[in-house]
Amino acid sequence: MANQKGGVGKTTTSVNLAAALSMHGQRVLVVDLDPQGNASTALATEHRGDVPDVYQVLVDDLPLAEIVKQVPDMPNLYCAPATIDLAGAEIELVSMVAREARLRRALTAFDAMELDYILIDCPPSLGLLTVNALVAADELLIPIQCEYYALEGLGQLLRNVDLVRVHLNPNLNLSTILLTMYDGRTRLASQVADEVRAHFGQTVLNTVIPRSVRVSEAPSYGQSVMTYDPGSSGAMAYMDAAREIAFRGAEV
Repeated sequence: MANQKGGVGKTTTSVNLAAALSMHGQRVLVVDLDPQGNASTALATEHRGDVPDVYQVLVDDLPLAEIVKQVPDMPNLYCAPATIDLAGAEIELVSMVAREARLRRALTAFDAMELDYILIDCPPSLGLLTVNALVAADELLIPIQCEYYALEGLGQLLRNVDLVRVHLNPNLNLSTILLTMYDGRTRLASQVADEVRAHFGQTVLNTVIPRSVRVSEAPSYGQSVMTYDPGSSGAMAYMDAAREIAFRGAEV
């Protein structure tokens, strides 16, 4: 999940898609690559102090298997947590050999469990952490919020994706765009949605994620909205989006 704009729903999407897929019996790992550690918080995974985290995997070559934790009460869902240490990784990675491929190497060596999906939650930047995610991934999902300036900066992200594809990861595919924070009462939201669909066509999921208080509240209880309020509009939208992504994957 990448978009260098903050507040577009990357973490929310990572956590809720992961929860929805796992509730359908898929085995899912969320890799928290954001130093803020919000995905770890939402998945009730300890990420304070001296907890081994993604930083040590990237910088110290700690095996991924040593940091992955099962999410409480979600038997098919796992999290590789991020601590604030990860903020320093951008700088420390600069001088390392094959610095863009550290995450890919860790994921390749990680075979402790049979996984159906690995979702990587990127920080809101285009630095080395996001590049590591793009090099490690087969597919890219971009969340785009249905607000003014939605497409601003997206060109820069897409140029970076092209560069990564040419030089580092020819398998990277922009497979999915998800419209988030959709407010059906405003004309702006439907205009933005129309514009994004006109621009990206079939890449855009039919499901849109509505603005939802429940979605925003859930992480403060250490939960995804899928368990916090399964009947809410946000939870049902993420369940639909997960179903759509699963069906698309099955067709490939």
